[in-house]
Amino acid sequence: MSKLPRVVIADDQALVRTGFSLILAANGIDVVAEASDGDDAIDAVHRTRPDLVLMDIRMPGTDGLEATRRILSGTVPDLPRVIMLTTFDLDRYVYAALTAGASGFLLKDVTPEHLVAAVRLARTGDALLAPAITRRLVERFVSRDTQTAALHRDLSVLTPRELEVLRSLGSGLSNAELAAHFRLSEATVKTHVARILAKLRLRDRAQAVVVAYETGLVTPGAGAPAAEPWTG
Repeated sequence: MSKLPRVVIADDQALVRTGFSLILAANGIDVVAEASDGDDAIDAVHRTRPDLVLMDIRMPGTDGLEATRRILSGTVPDLPRVIMLTTFDLDRYVYAALTAGASGFLLKDVTPEHLVAAVRLARTGDALLAPAITRRLVERFVSRDTQTAALHRDLSVLTPRELEVLRSLGSGLSNAELAAHFRLSEATVKTHVARILAKLRLRDRAQAVVVAYETGLVTPGAGAPAAEPWTG
């Protein structure tokens, strides 16, 4: 069993920091630092090298979005994953956070069980953010101009099959749903997803969903593709 992630909590509300810290500590998860603003969060990451940062979006001074950009633009190995904390599940800043490299988001009124589960799964790159929620965020806030799309990796590096998997990811399908859709095992689906992430140099599936929309592979309002057999 892999060790549990080391966590930094960044939020300008002491009550939120304390509450989250107590919940995680009670479940054996090490909170290595707390921060009250973005600058403190950046410093804490440099000092403690955590596996995961729970980052409030709205903080005084350097906000969570800018702090996330700075943290994830670093060149040190093993950059942490960042999960944004927000009050609203359709906060307009969440989409910007995903494009900055954040792996997902949690509502501040998350249940203790959900918080612990998200942190425990921080290294998988899969369950930090429900695909359907990612899709809803992207559909509402995606900017479909050529300049934005040009910032992303060239999809020509993907095989036709990998393009189909990426399109289905962007349509909001989980690994289990992908497996059922393509009539493959979940292990095979995970292999295809891992190859897509590696080829496009993406951190996780949340980033893959953003790329699927911004390159036009998936269009806002498009439903999930109809199930079809697929060999290979």
